[in-house]
Amino acid sequence: MNVVTLGCSKNLVDSEVLMKQLEGSYRIVHDSNDPSDVMVINTCGFIGDAKEESVDMILSAVEAKKEGLLKKVIVTGCLSQRYAAELKEEITEVDGFFGVNDLPEVLKSLSVDYKHELLGERLVTTPSHYAYLKISEGCDRSCSFCAIPLIRGKHVSKSIEEIVKEAEFLAANGVKELLLIAQDLTYYGLDLYRERKIAELVERIAAVEGIEWIRLHYAYPAGFPEDLIAVIKNNPKVCNYLDIPLQHISTRILKSMKRGLDGAKTRELVLKLRKELPGLALRSTFIVGYPGETEEEFQQLLDFVQEVRFDRLGVFQYSPEEDTAAFALEDDVPGEVKQDRENRLMDLQQSISFELNEQKVGKTFKVLVDRQEGDYFVGRTEFDSPDVDNEVLIESGNLQIGSFYTVQIIRADAYDLFGKVIS
Repeated sequence: MNVVTLGCSKNLVDSEVLMKQLEGSYRIVHDSNDPSDVMVINTCGFIGDAKEESVDMILSAVEAKKEGLLKKVIVTGCLSQRYAAELKEEITEVDGFFGVNDLPEVLKSLSVDYKHELLGERLVTTPSHYAYLKISEGCDRSCSFCAIPLIRGKHVSKSIEEIVKEAEFLAANGVKELLLIAQDLTYYGLDLYRERKIAELVERIAAVEGIEWIRLHYAYPAGFPEDLIAVIKNNPKVCNYLDIPLQHISTRILKSMKRGLDGAKTRELVLKLRKELPGLALRSTFIVGYPGETEEEFQQLLDFVQEVRFDRLGVFQYSPEEDTAAFALEDDVPGEVKQDRENRLMDLQQSISFELNEQKVGKTFKVLVDRQEGDYFVGRTEFDSPDVDNEVLIESGNLQIGSFYTVQIIRADAYDLFGKVIS
């Protein structure tokens, strides 16, 4: 069986849980070109490009089935959660469409019983020394551009005990770095405990033997918990790194986006983080081409990025999503303007990244080695998350993947550092 995962790291965790349930009943591969009788496609339905990629993958699998290369095609995940009726009508050759919470039904369609005793266990598909740890499902926010609450429902926190148990399982299997993920990390606990519990949760995870790095992803800015700042500052296992999607800085656009913070409060939070955590690597994402975005408002965003000098940055072009609040707005920024604004923002970030990287030359960092690639071992500092951030390329003939080394940086470019092992 080939399990194919599209979309975000939260989807990847869902696939890993599914694969653990299937273990023993099928020979399982993940995102593989190896021949398999069955393909399970875990789809993404977040934005236009992701939906198109998911549909293309389904159609490709259906064609393989027609040619006799596959016996069964199962589709699950966000796209089939949201568009199940349309997909069933248009692509009749698929053997089953399932939503994001239909794991027992997916297993039943594959003649496998759901095993309750496997709670918290997964077949990790990332390199064995790091793993994503999903602490909640869904989202209670009402951001005007986002369909995730329509797809995954309201925010549901896992209990602290359940998450710690999963962290212990991962650590026992060699995981050294945990990347905490959720649609809204800082909302964690409000539904279960009537208060934000992310700081306490991180401290509990940090106490798990074997875990050396904890990385925080997708921290919503509105209502950011003060006690989390202290945990990042004082707990040596918590990476000096924060992924905090801000989306824009124009107050008018932020209000239309229903983000819960205006431009002034957004800037205030970022400057507070910079002041209280002076070594913090800040990652953010922004949307360009939101309905009505003027050149002046885009310039505000450019000026803000220049002012803050984010360590890492991602940019999305706005795409209208059915049934969201912004879908009623005229998508009036032309595609070529959206592309131009994305290019200009990323060009600015590239220059910032290069300048920040140059400042690291001659300094030493703790580096976790992820893989060997050609003549280099490739690793990351605590300031970098897998797949989306900078990497450290080390010329050495005898390093252990999954181990930490002290590395001196000898040169830099915009998105990579080059170093040598000191110890």
